Amino acid sequence: MRIELSKRPQHSTLFSVLSPFIALALTLVAGAIMFSLLGKNPGEALYFYFIDPLREVWSLHELAVKAAPLILIAVGLSICYLSNNWNIGAEGQFIAGAVLGSFIPVVFPGFQNWTVLPLMLIMGMAGGAAYAAVPAYLKVRFNTNEILTSLMLVYVAQLFNDWLVRGIWRNPEGMSFPGTAPFHEYAVLPAIWPDAGRAHWGIVFALVAAVVAWFMLSKTLRGFEVKVLGQSPRAGRFAGFSSSRMVFFAFIVSGALAGLAGICEVSGAVGHLNEKLSIGYGFTAIIVAFLGRLNPLGIVAAGIILALTYLGGEAAQISIGVSDKVVRAFQGMLLFFVLACDTLIHYRIRLVSALPRSKTAEA
Repeated sequence: MRIELSKRPQHSTLFSVLSPFIALALTLVAGAIMFSLLGKNPGEALYFYFIDPLREVWSLHELAVKAAPLILIAVGLSICYLSNNWNIGAEGQFIAGAVLGSFIPVVFPGFQNWTVLPLMLIMGMAGGAAYAAVPAYLKVRFNTNEILTSLMLVYVAQLFNDWLVRGIWRNPEGMSFPGTAPFHEYAVLPAIWPDAGRAHWGIVFALVAAVVAWFMLSKTLRGFEVKVLGQSPRAGRFAGFSSSRMVFFAFIVSGALAGLAGICEVSGAVGHLNEKLSIGYGFTAIIVAFLGRLNPLGIVAAGIILALTYLGGEAAQISIGVSDKVVRAFQGMLLFFVLACDTLIHYRIRLVSALPRSKTAEA
């Protein structure tokens, strides 16, 4: 006896639309059960997760700071996934963009004028794109599994960044703590409303990227090519589309947006490069992409929801004393229910005997 998934001839349009909301509701129920098992008040825990971070203006700014990298990375991942290229290494591309984008203020601290920040942003995008091109090349040239190669490169980027900030890029006046010297004023991404909070121009870049990606996917030939090759590579080849070029296009765009998120995080929210840059944005963005149904505009809403879990998780750790592992478990449950709902909407579960009836009878 085994379990098989058989594709439904027709699936419910209503449930397809409601799927993310059902998944979120199931996550809240499962989260309440988890908090109860941990000996915490479920109502109080969920309040700190979803209500408390929205009470003050500065909290909304912090929400924008958290949402910006999630939206930027997830928009790029949506292009990859729609084209059937499974980039799991956005975390590494995020770090690569942050490292290369930090090159000018760290190595040439005396170079200070208005061109520094634009050059940092361009170099950040180039760093992320170049790092993403590695698994793309390996897939096209050697037919390697991009899931494994992109994921393994994450750890290379993490260790390289750690080596830099503890070694040749370490701040000599930092009392031996890892991290570069603080960026000068020309290398800092300015806040949108400095008097109100920390929200910087990264959130504007994220919203612009989402709109541009939506337009590209829904209104251009390139977007049509992405969807055709993603749904049916054979049909795409008959139409004259190149799957190899699409692999590079999807990975490079995804990597560039992840790299932009990385340098925006460093120059906007942090102000210098440090060893704690990698906090899981690249992995959480996978949840954001699927929660937004791989639609760039839906990803904006999903990014805000996941950013809220980051802020709420921090509030819950302080207020009710839960571990940061609980925050990750909560986010993991959300991804699980999103994928489960989508699977059950599009597929039926069947129990199939191990042997056909005729063979069983002959035996």
